[in-house]
Amino acid sequence: MGSDNLTKLNGPKYEKMKQDRSMKSNLLVDCAIAFVSGGFICIIAQVFKDIITSGKLVDLLGTADEKSASALTVLFMVFLGALLTSLNVYDNIGKVCGAGSIVPITGFANSIVSSAMEFRSEGHILGVGAQMFICAGPVIVYGTAASVIAGLFYFLFTMG
Repeated sequence: MGSDNLTKLNGPKYEKMKQDRSMKSNLLVDCAIAFVSGGFICIIAQVFKDIITSGKLVDLLGTADEKSASALTVLFMVFLGALLTSLNVYDNIGKVCGAGSIVPITGFANSIVSSAMEFRSEGHILGVGAQMFICAGPVIVYGTAASVIAGLFYFLFTMG
């Protein structure tokens, strides 16, 4: 009898059923939450960078120049994203923050670690190692290709 109900489901009935069951979303509110939460993640990175460029830590770590401080900040944020993902906290952040949690570099770390965690039961090589870049791989490939093209344009237009 259940299959009879499926055969009677036509376009308009399906659309009505889909509308009744789909989650309602306020685009303006979602965008505002993503903007604020993504900005908050960036504030965390900026505070970290300000701390490691402060006077006392410069003497201890030798991180006075901008490149070193920026590299350490990126490293810290990737580590933070990976740590929060491995502790199953980043998914909860994503539920609340939406796109604000995937735009910064912590979202990139999350995509790599979550893919690796999903396949860890298959072992370190065929599970974690083989599946780690399943989500981030295309981002790396196309990001690298785009940077090569941008670099080529930069070279061509600044040569004269």
